[in-house]
Amino acid sequence: MSHGDSNALENQDPNHQDPGAELPQDLSHAGSVVDKAIEYMLEQKLEPIIVASALLGGALGLLQRSLDDRGVAQVLRHALASVESGEFRIGQKPG
Repeated sequence: MSHGDSNALENQDPNHQDPGAELPQDLSHAGSVVDKAIEYMLEQKLEPIIVASALLGGALGLLQRSLDDRGVAQVLRHALASVESGEFRIGQKPG
């Protein structure tokens, strides 16, 4: 996982024009912190599925505090569409 994987955020912004544009500094910083947290948890010998589940649960909790149910559902629909389109497959192009 890399903080460069911001497709769910990009898909939510109707004004997003350039998928190659630099991430906002705050998003890049937050992504770096998450990457370090993941690295730390894996070094502690936690199973990747446990790490991913904890991060997903935390993200959903934060989204729920930040958005109404429809907003959370929209974020999840965008994430599901990204998975189904193959955007997250390593070494493969979407489609």
